[in-house]
Amino acid sequence: MQLDRRQFVGLGGAALVAAGLPGRVSGAPGRTVRRLRKSCKFGMVELEGSLADKFQLLAEVGFDGVELDSPNDLDDQEVLDAKAASGLEIPGVVDSVHWRLTLGDPDPEVRARGRAGLETALRDAKLYGGTTVLLVPAVVNAEISYDQAYTRSQEEIRKVLPLADELDVSIAFENVWNHFLLSPLEAARYVDEFESQRVGWYMDVGNIVNYGWPEQWIRILGPRVLKLDIKEFSRKLRDDQGLWKGFGAEIGEGDCNWPAVVQALDDIGYDGWASAEVAGGGRERLTEIRQRMDDVLGS
Repeated sequence: MQLDRRQFVGLGGAALVAAGLPGRVSGAPGRTVRRLRKSCKFGMVELEGSLADKFQLLAEVGFDGVELDSPNDLDDQEVLDAKAASGLEIPGVVDSVHWRLTLGDPDPEVRARGRAGLETALRDAKLYGGTTVLLVPAVVNAEISYDQAYTRSQEEIRKVLPLADELDVSIAFENVWNHFLLSPLEAARYVDEFESQRVGWYMDVGNIVNYGWPEQWIRILGPRVLKLDIKEFSRKLRDDQGLWKGFGAEIGEGDCNWPAVVQALDDIGYDGWASAEVAGGGRERLTEIRQRMDDVLGS
């Protein structure tokens, strides 16, 4: 039983999860075997060489894809040639201006430039064969109130939805430490208010651990989850060494309850992309990251 987001919301997503959506537990009788496709962020590749060399390295260590930033200064043909030669997919891109040119900024010119960056990212995602643009929709701070960030960002994103529809590329909002959309219930509401299949959620597992439980977010967001970012977070490192040190834990060695996360993904029927977003390196380090992803995701 595969449900789209409108059906899920209309029937009551939490109730459906409790009742048991079809699982993705490997080997379970009558159930689909889960295989999450694994990618990483292009900036994690530390290798002297061409774009093609870097793509090839990722393919050789077992990644299925790689995500690029956009807007970027890469040569489009070089990207497409590297993709074809390596066999890697480019499942999506990350908006590279969403922190600097936020869509909730009080200056209309800044918002317009941020919107233009999002439009470029949508076009690049389509060109590369991707299906999503990762977007931080807004930032709340002393100068930008919560309600202003909410209203302004939705207004700007709605202007881009016709292009997203035309390109068949979705905008996936990520949960980051931007003081905005701080609960999964609010995140679901924010997505649903667009009344568009071209928006959804880019679920960053590690980012949630500091103030919540990723498995709860996954179940509540349900089919709104379009992609996953994979990283770890340690509350002990946070408490002993400082907030940002929490990300120093290796995947599988922090406070993320990976069995619970995987069960939640199975419960909502997720079988898409999972992208590492951690400190990178060369061949040995990238191989380790891919193996750690295999270990925690069980696929």
